[in-house]
Amino acid sequence: MIPRIILAWIPMVFIGIANGMMREFGYKPYVDELLAHQISTVTAIILFGIYTWLIKSWLRLASSRQAWLVGGIWLSLTVAFEFLFGHYLMKHSWSHLLHDYNIFEGRVWLLVLIAILVLPYIVYKIRRRLQN
Repeated sequence: MIPRIILAWIPMVFIGIANGMMREFGYKPYVDELLAHQISTVTAIILFGIYTWLIKSWLRLASSRQAWLVGGIWLSLTVAFEFLFGHYLMKHSWSHLLHDYNIFEGRVWLLVLIAILVLPYIVYKIRRRLQN
């Protein structure tokens, strides 16, 4: 199950990159940086939700426990990737990377992480309800 969960997470990296490119080259030139960040947060949640729904059968979630396991692993991989890739490859400082977590400044990236955690469970519950 774990290899399947990790394989299912890999496309999320590319979804996140595409979402960032959409922000940088699409609407960021027309809005301020904070609003661009907030819009990007919403679009990321929507895109990850669509992706999770599309792979629901492939994930083969048999229980809510498995759905939470998927969300927990995806969350861990996402945070690890964000900080390791961001710091060591993109050369961003730790303070720069933590900046998007400051909810008091309107930075709402934390909502994406919460969504990554709960989306497999939500999709599992919806799928079960639709099957009944």
